[in-house]
Amino acid sequence: MIDRKAHWENLYQEKSPLDVSWYQKEPTLSLELIRYAQLASDEAIIDVGGGASVLVDYLCKEGFTNLAVLDISGHALASAKKRLGDFAQGIEWFEADITQFKAPHQFSLWHDRAVFHFLTDQADRKNYVESLKHALRPGGCLIIAAFAIGGPEKCSGLKIVQYDSEKLKAELGDDFELVEERNEVHITPANKDQKFMYFRFIKN
Repeated sequence: MIDRKAHWENLYQEKSPLDVSWYQKEPTLSLELIRYAQLASDEAIIDVGGGASVLVDYLCKEGFTNLAVLDISGHALASAKKRLGDFAQGIEWFEADITQFKAPHQFSLWHDRAVFHFLTDQADRKNYVESLKHALRPGGCLIIAAFAIGGPEKCSGLKIVQYDSEKLKAELGDDFELVEERNEVHITPANKDQKFMYFRFIKN
């Protein structure tokens, strides 16, 4: 079984955050879906697998003040903290495996772009959903982006699970209501196409 933490630490040591396949200069669709949640500026938002992503930068610019970033890779988080400078002090940082994460408080929005689809083991997916249920408040917004059916079958040397809405709903269970799904073709820094599906749920 692969050591997940070692895999991602090595990747972020070997590659610049600007060169990883999932890099986005501006997370346009994520921001659009987050705006639909109509959160107050002080409501808690967590970016799961946020690592070195610039989503947190954009959320700061939009006036959100209660932000958290979780990633299994300390190197990825260190890169984000360095980039953010003084702004990093006002953000919660969690270096953790999401399948073992117990949130210290509840969040109003949980954002995951390309973490859940790496969980090829059923037990890991179950643990992820338990962490999610514990962390997201009733009425909270869940945004998950995963490789679409017909999209890539591997990423960063690891197998992934492709999702459509029915497949994802079956994993999440009855506690979550799907309210929107969107597709996106992400262009990687290597100029390759990746088909993503974005899903927005409300927690019952």
